[in-house]
Amino acid sequence: MRHRTAGKITDHLWYLGREESGVYLLEGKDGSIMINGGLAHILPDVRKQMKEFAIDPAKIAKILILHSHFDHIGVIPWFKRSWPAIEICGSAETWRILQMQKAIDIANQFSKIVADKMGLGAALQDVDFAWRDDIQGKTVGEGDRIDLGGTALNVLFTPGHTNCSITAYEPDRKALFASDGGGIPYRDGSFASANTNFTQYMESLEKMKPLAVDYLCADHYGYVTGEDARGFIDLTLREGKKLRAMMEGILKEKGNVDEAAKAMNVLFYQECPDYFISADILEGVFRQMMKFLEKNLQS
Repeated sequence: MRHRTAGKITDHLWYLGREESGVYLLEGKDGSIMINGGLAHILPDVRKQMKEFAIDPAKIAKILILHSHFDHIGVIPWFKRSWPAIEICGSAETWRILQMQKAIDIANQFSKIVADKMGLGAALQDVDFAWRDDIQGKTVGEGDRIDLGGTALNVLFTPGHTNCSITAYEPDRKALFASDGGGIPYRDGSFASANTNFTQYMESLEKMKPLAVDYLCADHYGYVTGEDARGFIDLTLREGKKLRAMMEGILKEKGNVDEAAKAMNVLFYQECPDYFISADILEGVFRQMMKFLEKNLQS
C-alpha cells in the first residue's frame, strides 16, 4: 500500500512533509535521527507537523543525508542552525560536493525554482534555508552502523543515482531508506532515477534486493508498506530495464545526447504532467543519463 500523508508509520517512526517530498524521523533511546533533508519548501509543514504530533525537535541528535541533491538537503540548514548540536551524517562524496560553492549555489537556486513551481515560493521568504559553508558533519559509508540506543541503522553504499548515494536499513522494523536509489513511487509505478550511472544503479538495486522490507521509505511520494513494499525493489528493477531500453532507442533515433534528452523530457511530461521537478531541471537529468548511455553504447 502507498501512503503520501504525514503521520506515524509504526512505533517510533514518522513521515513528515508533503506528498512530493518528505523526511523520516526515527526515535531511539538516545535521541532521534532525521533521515533525508527533503525540499526546502516543506520546512513550514514539517515544523507544524512536529507540533501536531508532539515531536520535540530538540531531541533530534542526527540528520542523515542519503545523497547531496538539492531536493534531499533542503531543511537541514535551518535545523542545524536552530540546534547546533545536531550531527549531520553523509558519505565522503556528499561532503566533498557540499563544500563546492558551485554545488551550493545550484542547490539554493533549484530549491527556489521548485518552490515556485509548487506555488510555495512564499514559504521560503522568511526562512534561512540556504546552504552555506557553515554546515559540516560526519562521514559515514558502507558497513557503518548508526546507533540511537536500542535502534540502529545499517549503512550501504549504493551509487548510480549519484556517486554519493547511500542507503540506510533498520532491521528490527524492516525499514529501507533507499532514497531515489530505490526508485521513486510516483503514482502506482516506480521511476528508476538512474541519473549518474545506469549500470551502477541496477547493481545497487540488486544489492538491496535480499533485504527483508516491510516499509519502503522513499524521499518523494511517500512510503510503501506490506506486499507492495516487499516487491518494490523488484518493480524498480523491471522499470529500470524498460526505461534504459526506451532511452537507448531514443538516443539511437536522435543521434545525439541533447536531442535525445529533449525528446525524452517531452515524452515524460506527456505522461507525468504533475511531476514535482520542473521540466528544465529534469531535462538536465535526462541529458546526464543520455551521456552515460551514449558512452556505454560506444564502448
